[in-house]
Amino acid sequence: MVIPPLRQPGEALCLALVIALASLHAILGVTATAEKSMTSDEIAHLTAGHAYNTRGDFRLQPENGNLPQRLAALPHALAGDPLPPPDRADWKGAEVWRYGHAFFYQSGLPVEERLFQARAVMSIVSAATGLLVFFWSRALFGPAGGFISLGLLVFCPAFLAHGPLATSDMTMTLLLLAAVGAWWRHLRTPGIAGALLSAAVCGLAFIAKFSAVLLVPMLGLLGVVWGWDQLRSGKGRAAWRRLAFTTAGHIAAVWFVIWAAYGFRFSAFAGDQADAHFSHDWNSLLIALGWRADLLVWLRDWRVLPEAWLHGFAFVLQFARARGAFMSGEYSVTGWVTFFPWAFMIKTTLPLLLLLALAGLTTARQAARTRAALGRRWAGSIAPLAVLFAVYVAASLASNLNIGHRHLLPVYPVLFIAAGALAPVARAAGRLAWTLVAALLIWHAAESWRVRPHYLAYFNQVVGGPENGWRHLVDSSLDWGQDLPGLRTWLEKYARGERVFLSYFGTGDPLHEGIRATALPALPEVGAARRWHRLEPGVYALSATMLQQVYSRHRGPWTAELEAEFQRLRELEVDFMAFQGDPARREELLTKAPRENWRAGWANYESLRFARLCHYLRLKRPVAMIGYSILVHRLDAGEIAAATGGTVRDWQQALEAAAAGRPVNPPAAAPVPPAPRPPGG
Repeated sequence: MVIPPLRQPGEALCLALVIALASLHAILGVTATAEKSMTSDEIAHLTAGHAYNTRGDFRLQPENGNLPQRLAALPHALAGDPLPPPDRADWKGAEVWRYGHAFFYQSGLPVEERLFQARAVMSIVSAATGLLVFFWSRALFGPAGGFISLGLLVFCPAFLAHGPLATSDMTMTLLLLAAVGAWWRHLRTPGIAGALLSAAVCGLAFIAKFSAVLLVPMLGLLGVVWGWDQLRSGKGRAAWRRLAFTTAGHIAAVWFVIWAAYGFRFSAFAGDQADAHFSHDWNSLLIALGWRADLLVWLRDWRVLPEAWLHGFAFVLQFARARGAFMSGEYSVTGWVTFFPWAFMIKTTLPLLLLLALAGLTTARQAARTRAALGRRWAGSIAPLAVLFAVYVAASLASNLNIGHRHLLPVYPVLFIAAGALAPVARAAGRLAWTLVAALLIWHAAESWRVRPHYLAYFNQVVGGPENGWRHLVDSSLDWGQDLPGLRTWLEKYARGERVFLSYFGTGDPLHEGIRATALPALPEVGAARRWHRLEPGVYALSATMLQQVYSRHRGPWTAELEAEFQRLRELEVDFMAFQGDPARREELLTKAPRENWRAGWANYESLRFARLCHYLRLKRPVAMIGYSILVHRLDAGEIAAATGGTVRDWQQALEAAAAGRPVNPPAAAPVPPAPRPPGG
């Protein structure tokens, strides 16, 4: 990619407009988060990044990129925010979620101020991606093509959602695009400046996110394409020597940058910390990794790379093998080949899909007419885009990690640039073609504005819009814990004085947000322990991810075995309540079963009861949807009894009534059951 120099006053105005649009993108994204709570991964990124910057300890969340965590946590370092003391058990055990909860919600930190500052820093990365997209598209299709591409990025809901978040996704998106472009430019235009730029960008990518390993096949393929072209022109031997030399230089640069990111220190531990360790030991991370485990052990034992980087890479490999996933009513732990195509289809605006289809059709027609010209363009700026797209998509389709549409972000810049191909076509076709392109761009921006500020929850009309998004994708595709402030506002306005039950997916703090609620099952389990409780009439607010039971051991169809276990444990509910609240009765119950059995029995009962309730609520129309990610219901005593306290027949009738929108009849009084067995008895 070659960025033409500015030669005319008009080009200076063009550049000013480009910078203004990129800045608008950053402003739209970060201001939309002003009324959003902490998303699930942000608390870990910020806490770990602050520990890296101030303590030089790299044990907290090494599985995510060192660079974006350090970058996002800069406001903490500049403000001198003190971390909780290192004598805490959660610090010693690298329990980043619990330690992060203490840092943000128990130490007097100005949470909203720091979170907004971190997001403002990260929004610059998203704006920089927009600039790179513009210049690349302009080099291919002229200024008009550049503005088409930039306009698509500026108003893309996915980029407005993830651009400002204190996570690693947008940094990796920028650096993957920059790395393939810089490498290709370096190969085609020899020079020390280009070589240094390419090596530096590659190095930064490898400390941004572990998906940077995909640069190995990407850059390798581009090297082969360039080498083959040189061979055809009679420069093969010298070209292959140069390729081998620069590859070795890039490997050395990546190695150097990784070591620099970890302070040129092998140990992840800062100083002598008694009893400190990683959250996951090495042995657990190397299980079933085969030759990759042997390689990691060799790299660790010979100290080829820093311990924290290797540990993080092992973590990613291990936890990518199997992870709970949800897609349109189906559950899996190894994912689906169709997950990312489906996520792309329903999370991308329809006008963008139409623009891409038009660009594909016109490019195909041109290719059929002028194959030689297309070949020269392939040897120009298209090759790195095509290789990035092909390798990344292939890796995504093969991945078992199907937890979020955000993992597709790196392919979008390629598509934005490709859409710029419509500019020369429209120029040749005339005013009507320009009108069509402009109309689709305006529609794209309108889709973004319509869902603002809930960009994360955007779904297109294929599934009926964001109102139906929770039926198809959850977790970071919709529900990342961001809507606690919206829930607080709704409760204050519509449910003042009512009993509230909350099942929350995320790392925000309901108490910090002013929400007083009885805690239902939640993820992750941080903060104060939940009390055992009965379900009573009131307002039930459930995060979509919890409602869909994605990470519950009782997800999926309700079986006869689950029903039998639930009914057995339900008979012990009175004893469970007595065990918690009546010391004298507790001592009596401990003669029947040990304490751990009662605790395990309650945990199993609560999970089964909640799963049964979720089956009912997935059919019942909610009274409100907070940011499209938290579904709110009002339940009376009859509904609760039928959904979680009656026979399986009562429950089935409640499900049928909910599906039909009818009132639920309370179950008839059940006969007195025989004395139940204690948990584990």
